[in-house]
Amino acid sequence: MKKLFVFLTVIGLLSSVASFVAHAQDATADNATEVKEAVSQAVETPSAPETPATDPAKEGGLSVLHKSLKQKFIEGGASFMGAVLLTLIFGLALAFERIIYLNLSTTNTEKLLQQVEDALESGGVESAKEICRNTRGPVASIFYQGLDRIDQGIDVVEKSVISYGSVQMGLLEKGLSWIQLFIAIAPMLGFLGTVIGMIDAFDKIQIAGDVSPTLVAGGIKIALITTVGGLIVAIILQLFYNYLVSRVDSIVNKMEDASISLIDILVKQNLKK
Repeated sequence: MKKLFVFLTVIGLLSSVASFVAHAQDATADNATEVKEAVSQAVETPSAPETPATDPAKEGGLSVLHKSLKQKFIEGGASFMGAVLLTLIFGLALAFERIIYLNLSTTNTEKLLQQVEDALESGGVESAKEICRNTRGPVASIFYQGLDRIDQGIDVVEKSVISYGSVQMGLLEKGLSWIQLFIAIAPMLGFLGTVIGMIDAFDKIQIAGDVSPTLVAGGIKIALITTVGGLIVAIILQLFYNYLVSRVDSIVNKMEDASISLIDILVKQNLKK
């Protein structure tokens, strides 16, 4: 189910991005001739500032934001900006999957401990195991593993709880390393686009045979857009990553505290016998 959710999320985001990139590439292709002519004439005549076709103040905020993002995406280059955007898509898909998984893994440990203790007193170990089977989350799974080995002694139960707790902690942290990878890759792709953009700017200067402020400024602007895009993606994913790490730490702390309480309950039950 989780894999299906991630797959559907990625497919949906990729389809929307594909249409966006295709539109951006079409717009870039339509303006390719004009851009080449402007570059060849930049040394002779400075470019006049463009006047906006429409007044942004008369348009909605979302429409202006969408047009601005699309324009910057086109200016930065569909290839590198598309790669940066893909890192954001895959990172967000993993982050959303982890958020849903961690929300489903959250358990009211105090209530579960009370139910297990009441079941041990009234129905025995099998009744307590049934409660753990019907409760979702890593805490209930750890309780079940401990109760399943109660006949082997408290020491075995404690070792089982600790070992299975490590397994559950690994499941909680699953996918976080990939989010870290996308956080690191996004600015690297942006810097790579910047370097290639600067090389392209110097190539244009070499072809023109003179240093034109228009050529230099335009090339630097296009190059830096990829860096800004990579940094924005890294910042967004970093916020999600820190949130997920805090949620994992909170669940792990509850798991450890609940495991200690379970051992105390089982010791108390053995003393009563």
